[in-house]
Amino acid sequence: MNRARALRLCLVLSAALILSLFAAVGFGAARIPTTTVWSVVSHELWPTVFPADGIGRAERNIVWELRLPRVLLGVLAGAGLAAVGAVLQVVTRNPLADPYLFGVSAGASVGAVSVILFAGVVAGTLSLPAAAFLGALAAMLAVFAAARGRDGSVTSERLVLTGVAVAFILHAVTNALIVATADRSADAALFWMMGGFGTARWSVLPAPALLTLCGLGWLWLRAETVNTLALGDDAARSLGTDPQRLRLELFVVTALMTGALVSACGGIGFVGLVLPHIARLLVGGHLRMLLPVAALGGALLLLWVDVAARTLFAPREIPVGVATALVGGAFFLWLMRRRAAA
Repeated sequence: MNRARALRLCLVLSAALILSLFAAVGFGAARIPTTTVWSVVSHELWPTVFPADGIGRAERNIVWELRLPRVLLGVLAGAGLAAVGAVLQVVTRNPLADPYLFGVSAGASVGAVSVILFAGVVAGTLSLPAAAFLGALAAMLAVFAAARGRDGSVTSERLVLTGVAVAFILHAVTNALIVATADRSADAALFWMMGGFGTARWSVLPAPALLTLCGLGWLWLRAETVNTLALGDDAARSLGTDPQRLRLELFVVTALMTGALVSACGGIGFVGLVLPHIARLLVGGHLRMLLPVAALGGALLLLWVDVAARTLFAPREIPVGVATALVGGAFFLWLMRRRAAA
């Protein structure tokens, strides 16, 4: 029954996501009709079949160069962060686990803030996401190195505690860099840390798209094996799983996905924490069914949160991380009240 429900839900969410993609591109300080959005996208993809008749240069630039990459990055970020959260909650057997558990976001912040503060306009378009990704990767390697025991083993508990410690250190480094810089670039650094898709361009999309899609495919293929970790290490071994090796593989894949997404859009919290809980209420805890529902739900949620963030106070824009914190925090409080009353 849960499998059939999950399939129906995935079909509904997929249809809603496709329709939302075209609708969301039209929203912003300059409202563009959905028919124009469809005409621009069709012409860019198949110029010989769909001519550019009636499409203005300004509309083309807004739709194709600015909003479509932004919407696609939001979809990738929502799907990737929600899927990573679902996997980490199973692996660590901790309902509060989220994609930023291992200091990856904090490492990305150090890299990105360093570029914003000290390179500024000298840096190219790809310098910020590249520096953020390198910072995330360095933080991940530091956490794994510090969490390794004397016998070379790495446990979930040690990784979580080490990740929290490394995250605090790196957040302190980031704050120190911002405080030490008394110019307008500090405002840009703070805005980036709050998360958003304003810097999304076609040149920024390939790395997060490749790592996110490959990671999602790998996690879904390994879902049956990952489910054994929820039973405990002894039960997993009896079913032919090497818990330590699988856990290490999962942490590397999820950290790379998180690092790629954070490097492109900054820190966006609560998506990877809340969406797995919603998906679990709908289809149960089996990861093979939970993963696609959480990913599609995360993509849909973050897409429309971004629309709200850029339209409610247009032409000013709310950082997406602030909006997700408000929505996610309120939902999580409701969920805790609901469970307490049950």
